[in-house]
Amino acid sequence: MSTQFIPTTNPDSTPERTLGQLVSDASRDLSSIVRSEVALAKAEVKVEAKSAVLGAVMFVVAGVVAFLALILLLVAAAYGLIALGLSPWLAFLIVAVVLLILAAVLVLVGKSRLSQVGKPERTLRTAKETVQTLKGAKPHTP
Repeated sequence: MSTQFIPTTNPDSTPERTLGQLVSDASRDLSSIVRSEVALAKAEVKVEAKSAVLGAVMFVVAGVVAFLALILLLVAAAYGLIALGLSPWLAFLIVAVVLLILAAVLVLVGKSRLSQVGKPERTLRTAKETVQTLKGAKPHTP
């Protein structure tokens, strides 16, 4: 049995890299991957944000159109009352009174819903406990 020495470098190739170089390369590659992923996420969010803004604009436009349609329907209701034989001032007054009654009902329902909203009991309790704990703590003297 003869012991042969196997060189770590091949005359036809580059020398093997050290552990430090491998760790450095891995760190650089990982950093590059993270930067690429962040850039991809930014690009995707930008596209999604544009789509969301466009959708929101469509909702606003639809709301404005619906509001205008409601106004036209109310005027049509008043003219319908006129066609039934009421005088114009009375027909528009009836429509206005119905709208005011609807508004009053909505205000009362909204007020009752708001009165049902309670205090954030758990938050108040933990805040009081924190204050009591801090009051009981001894001051730190260096």
